[in-house]
Amino acid sequence: MQPPVPSIWVDGEPATALPLPDRGLDFGDGLFETLLLQLGHAHFLDYHLQRLSSGLQRLAFPDCLARCESALRTAAQGLAELPWAALRITVSRGAGPRGYAPPPDATPRIVVTAAPLQQDHRDPPAPLDVAVAQIRWSAQPALAGLKHLNRLEQVIAARQATAAGADDALMLDAAGNVCSLAAANLFIVESGCLYTPPLADCGILGTRRRLVIERLAPACGLSVLEQSLSLQRVQDAEEVFCSNSLRGLQPVGSCDTRRWQDHPVARRLHQAYVDVLARDFDGGTA
Repeated sequence: MQPPVPSIWVDGEPATALPLPDRGLDFGDGLFETLLLQLGHAHFLDYHLQRLSSGLQRLAFPDCLARCESALRTAAQGLAELPWAALRITVSRGAGPRGYAPPPDATPRIVVTAAPLQQDHRDPPAPLDVAVAQIRWSAQPALAGLKHLNRLEQVIAARQATAAGADDALMLDAAGNVCSLAAANLFIVESGCLYTPPLADCGILGTRRRLVIERLAPACGLSVLEQSLSLQRVQDAEEVFCSNSLRGLQPVGSCDTRRWQDHPVARRLHQAYVDVLARDFDGGTA
């Protein structure tokens, strides 16, 4: 039997409630990361901490990266008997007076939540059915790439996907180009090359997107290019797959009326991902 999982820690202590006021709740003034745990080991922790550090700097938060890392490691140690788990860290600017202006003496609040996962993340994931979202991802270069707390566009897109009977939503940017899925980055395959949308105006710079670009594609002899992708180009692609910190690399099986029956490149990349997971778990160099 699996041990009980403490689900919430606030500033390093087990908790059942969030202290108020909190600017994360009031204004979405904060960031988050979602990590995949295997027997208490946080996969690609360095990627997550690097993205979190960049976000803290861009939002002009007081330096709290060491506190964040300590909170993650403490929580992860308590989950060492779970085969797989999801660990989320949310960093808000903490308490503050009324009004949008951040207090000059803010003390960031660090909330960690955990949940067990049932799937063995080394198994090949089933293809996703996706529907094109009606809502578009608005352009904001100052926030592009960040995993900030303002995710209402993705909430609406996910609701639209559910209403369409799809697993996820394909999101377009303000110019009508493909940006990503609501909960994952997107890649297409053309003539043995991978293409993924640039994220200078909107979207999230995913840790698994980075992993594909820096490690997995080179390991499979594939090149990756960032290019603007029209919806038609995505639907005409030989293969489409997505990347997500919990789901790993997952093929897209359909997008509206377009269907893909085979996913040889996605399968190769998934096996490379499994190999990297094993080396990362063993403490080796991926």
